[in-house]
Amino acid sequence: MRGGSRWGGDFSSPRPDEALEARSQLAQVPWTWLRQVHGAQVLVVSRPAEGRGSAADAAVTTCAGAGLAVLTADCAPIALSSPNGVVGIAHAGWRGLLAGVVEATVAAMRGLGAGSVFAALGACIRPHAYAFSPGDLDLVAARFGCAVRGQDEEGRPALDLPAVVKVALGEAGAELVADAGICTHCSVEHWSWRARRDRARQATVAWRPLGS
Repeated sequence: MRGGSRWGGDFSSPRPDEALEARSQLAQVPWTWLRQVHGAQVLVVSRPAEGRGSAADAAVTTCAGAGLAVLTADCAPIALSSPNGVVGIAHAGWRGLLAGVVEATVAAMRGLGAGSVFAALGACIRPHAYAFSPGDLDLVAARFGCAVRGQDEEGRPALDLPAVVKVALGEAGAELVADAGICTHCSVEHWSWRARRDRARQATVAWRPLGS
């Protein structure tokens, strides 16, 4: 797994030359990017760069050298791996989490032969900066439990996005083993829609090394 920052460039750049240059700096492998729709669709990738631009919020593969990428500003990028040689990536906003993107990704990995599944959470917005609609917060808490409720710095109801990710992974039988601990809202090194209405995006790429 490798996560980018704003200093690596805008990975959502509409200019192909800029996007390709940024991507070459982040991961020296061909990679599959997704047209993210905040759902639970999972793309199964069988060769490097297959399915680029597919409408999905997650991808899985057993192919060495096939990079899987998601683009985020405040949503949670999750990289997943298995000792059985299966790799996954998921873009997890609150709508996608409610739709079951984490569970669908782990299930797709298991369909490719994964046993134990381990996950790493990248930079995303944290509860102290994520004031949330009480009605929507009730929906998420009804699905994932009261532990996902938080408060922002002004005492308003907030969503604890990392807590939702952890609960979803646990329900799917996967284990969260690493958390970048970075809040995109607060970090000067990351793009954030909530903080600055940034339209740019950082990328997180997961891949199985060649020869492994």
